[in-house]
Amino acid sequence: MLIFEQSRAGRLNPSHTPVSPAVDDLPAGLLRQQEVPWPQVSELQVVRHYTRLSQKNFSVDTHFYPLGSCTMKYNPRICHRLASLQGFLERHPLAPASHGQGVLACLYELQEMLQEITGLAGFALSPMAGAQGEYAGVAMIRAYHQARQDHERQEFLIPDSAHGTNPATAAMCGFQVREIPSDEQGDVDLDALRQAVGPRTAGIMLTNPSTLGVFERKVLDISSIVHQAGGLLYYDGANLNAIAGRVRPGDMGFDAVHLNLHKTFATPHGSGGPGAGPVGVSQRLLPFLPVPRVTKTEAGYGWITQDQQAVGPLSTFMGNVGILLRAYAYIRLLGKEGIHQVGRYATLNANYLQSRLREAGFQVAFPDRPATHEFIVTLQREAREYKVTALDFAKRLLDYGIHAPTIYFPMLVPECLLIEPTETESKETLDRFVEAMIAIRQEAMDNPQQVKNAPHTMPVGRLDEATAARKPDLVWQG
Repeated sequence: MLIFEQSRAGRLNPSHTPVSPAVDDLPAGLLRQQEVPWPQVSELQVVRHYTRLSQKNFSVDTHFYPLGSCTMKYNPRICHRLASLQGFLERHPLAPASHGQGVLACLYELQEMLQEITGLAGFALSPMAGAQGEYAGVAMIRAYHQARQDHERQEFLIPDSAHGTNPATAAMCGFQVREIPSDEQGDVDLDALRQAVGPRTAGIMLTNPSTLGVFERKVLDISSIVHQAGGLLYYDGANLNAIAGRVRPGDMGFDAVHLNLHKTFATPHGSGGPGAGPVGVSQRLLPFLPVPRVTKTEAGYGWITQDQQAVGPLSTFMGNVGILLRAYAYIRLLGKEGIHQVGRYATLNANYLQSRLREAGFQVAFPDRPATHEFIVTLQREAREYKVTALDFAKRLLDYGIHAPTIYFPMLVPECLLIEPTETESKETLDRFVEAMIAIRQEAMDNPQQVKNAPHTMPVGRLDEATAARKPDLVWQG
């Protein structure tokens, strides 16, 4: 029920009556001609209404959230508390550096820690999201080639297992996209790569582990092939959670990397924000790092706000500092060994879940490969034999109190579920997910319509998603 539907005339609490602000200095044409039709409800109704709304949400705070390829892991509350300290919250972005040595010290140390974790030579924290960090990385590669007068390099190579943002980013930066296929084991096809590279190759975009849930075993060969052709390597940091503290993109030969702090370093994530996508580079790309960046001198900490070859600035002031501080606190709390343990436990949980689902009769996309932090189950057999699809499984999982994994991505695998348990889930939670999957598979065999009509326990059933996106009904008509 909408809060407007609970409204009754005369019920509005006098203490909640809106107070009209002074509007003498506003043009008359901008003023409302009618009062805002606020709902007239009691304070208790408001509290109950929004509490019940929050209870309808699936969130990492309340449910297992196996959202593959887009890590939804627990955000430690202590990180929020530390980032909300008075000195951080009340600092004005226009205040001089001398009045913010504490926050600048934290940001400088975060730059240094991200350099160590990735094995790269420099970092900029200002990109406001992973997508913007991705754009910054490709823009720096473009600037590098332009600075060398190497204008022939107009192609970016994108593996077919890449995230969907990768070809979009390359195109936004003015490059032509050339797709590189994967082989049967999920690795980049080296023969196809060798045929594709040449004087037009600006670089290649990939992540490791890939979206197929496997570690790219030939990454050093890929690096050698692309570098020998004069191109550079860009690393999509979406899957760094699997290898942080164990393997470094810089040691694999990557020249640019963006990091999704919400995926690897446990900052809040969802609904388009908040976000932060720091970008790191190898030595050859250092001159092109976006500004502002934090620097340290004998006089203390300060800002680099001007750099002749920089591709920035990319955001107002210094980026999303509240998110950066949460990531800083998270890394400091874990320490070097803790960061190492994150990747180990994420990989352990994924392999345990993959093993249990295989034992239960589910088909794994790459059965000869160990899982990284995520893995793929394909339901093409269930779709063929019982006419129950991955979408049907996903909707039925909601009735079991479990948010569905990513479905139908990557598109290389038909009827797929991309499952990512993260390091923060317990064995009992993973077992409950397996039991739900087994139960749904049995339902598909015995009563497939029960699965195809799911969900049965949600406030709404299956929506016409295309209509909902194109014609959203967002206005209350009393």
